[in-house]
Amino acid sequence: MKRTTLLILSLVSFCAVNAQNKYKQYTDNLPFKMAEVQAPAIPDRRVVLTDFYAVGTGETLCTDAFAKGISYLKRNGGGHLIVPRGVWLTGPIVLESNIDLHLEAGAVIQFAADENLYPLIKTSFEGLDTRRCQSPLSANGATNISVTGQGVIDGNGQYWRPVKRAKMTDAQWKEVLARPGGREMKKDYWVPSEGYEKGEKGANMNVPAATTEEEWQQVKRFLRPVLVSLVGCKNVLLEGVIFQNSPAWNIHPLMCENIIIDNVLARNPAFAQNGDALDLESCTNALIVNSKFDAGDDGICLKSGKDADGRRRGVPCSNVVVDGCTVFAGHGGFVVGSEMSGGVRNISVRNCQFLGTDVGLRFKSTRGRGGVVENIFIDGISMTDIKTYALTFNMYYGGKSVAEVLAEGGQQPEAKPVPVTEETPVFRNIDIRNVICHGAGYAMEFNGLPEMPIDRITLRNIDISAKHDATFQHCQNIIRDNVRIKVE
Repeated sequence: MKRTTLLILSLVSFCAVNAQNKYKQYTDNLPFKMAEVQAPAIPDRRVVLTDFYAVGTGETLCTDAFAKGISYLKRNGGGHLIVPRGVWLTGPIVLESNIDLHLEAGAVIQFAADENLYPLIKTSFEGLDTRRCQSPLSANGATNISVTGQGVIDGNGQYWRPVKRAKMTDAQWKEVLARPGGREMKKDYWVPSEGYEKGEKGANMNVPAATTEEEWQQVKRFLRPVLVSLVGCKNVLLEGVIFQNSPAWNIHPLMCENIIIDNVLARNPAFAQNGDALDLESCTNALIVNSKFDAGDDGICLKSGKDADGRRRGVPCSNVVVDGCTVFAGHGGFVVGSEMSGGVRNISVRNCQFLGTDVGLRFKSTRGRGGVVENIFIDGISMTDIKTYALTFNMYYGGKSVAEVLAEGGQQPEAKPVPVTEETPVFRNIDIRNVICHGAGYAMEFNGLPEMPIDRITLRNIDISAKHDATFQHCQNIIRDNVRIKVE
C-alpha cells in the first residue's frame, strides 16, 4: 500500500512538472544532451492595436500605431499587443523584450509595397555580412518575445522578388509582365525595377558592387529583406501564425538561443526566388515542431554562415529538434547548408513528412566553406513524389537546385584531391533510419570530396522506390542495414 501511494505521488509530480512545460517532451531521451526549452514568460498586460488609432481596412498605414503600442508596453514592463480582425497595412515592426505580438483570428498584417519605408541596415544574408533593407518584422538582442495567434503576416513579396519564366504558368507570366515598373532583364527573367536590374548586374552572391551611399540607395529594391529577422534574441516563440509571401527568406532566426517554432505555416509561391521557408542560422537550443512549410526554395534549413564570414563568427547551429513537421514543396524537405561554415551539430529530426519536394533529405556544401556537420540523427521520415533525390550529400553545391543541375546534364564528381585546409567542409557521424520514400527520381546520392570523404553515415531501415538507384562517390564507413531500393 505504501509503495502504491509513493508511485501515485511520483506520477502526480511527474505530470505536474510536464504540465508546467509542454515542450519538455521534445528534449527527453535525445541521443545528445540538450537543455529543456520553455516558452517565454510574457507579462499579463494587454493593449489593442486600435487603442493607438490604427485602422484595419488595408488602406491606411499603421506603422505609427504598431510602434506606439510596442513602446507603451516596453515602458510598462512588457505585455501583449493584440491585433484584431482586419487588414493592417504597415511598414517595419520592431519587437522589444517581454512583448508578444498576438494576431486574433481574421487578423492580417500586410507590409506595404514601398521601398522607402525600409531603411538600409547592416545585417547578414545568405551567410555574408552585408547591407539589406530592414526586415518587415524584426528583433535584435531582445529577450522573451513571441508572435502568436491565428492570423496572417504577409510580406508583399511580389513587390520585391524577381521571377524566372520557367517556374510560372503562362497566365502567371502574363500577370507579371503587366506589373508597373518591372522589366525583363534578360529573356524569360523579370525583375521588379530598374534599380533591381542595376544591383543584380554588379552583384557577387547577392552582395552588390555599391561603394557610395548613393549607389546603395540606387539598388535598394535589389536588397530585398527576409520577412522575419530575429538576431541575437533569447527565449523566442513563434506559434500558430501564418507567415507568407516573403521578399526573400521567410523566417530567419540568427544567433538566437532558446527558440520555439510551434504550429506555424510558412509559405511562399513555388516560383519565389530565394523563398526559403525557415533558415535557422547559428542558433542554440531550438524546437521546430508541429509546423508546415511550403516554399519556393528550401523548407527547413539549418545554416551557420558562409566561408570566411561564417568561420570568423564561429557560432554553430546546435541542439535542434525538428518533430512532427510537414514540407509540401521546395528544393528540400530537411536541409543542412550550404552555408555551414560555423558548423552544425547535435540535431534530431523525427516524425516528419515531405510531400512533393525536389529533394527529401539534403546535405550540401562546397570547397571554401569549412565547418563540421556532425551528430545528426534522423528517425521516422515519410516521403512521396520526390522530384529528384530522396537523400543527397553533395559537396559541390554551386547555387542551383538539384532539379536545375540535373536538367543541365548532372554533375561529375572530381577525382583529384586538393589540400585539406580550414576551408574544407566535413560531414560525418550522421544516423538516418526508418525512412520510407514512395516515388523519387533518384534513390540516394553520396558525392563527397576526394580529400574529405563523407564519413560514418548509418542507413538503417530505409525503403525507397525510385526511377534510379543510389550512387556513392568519395564516402567511407557507410553502414547499410536493411536498406531496400526498388528501381521502377
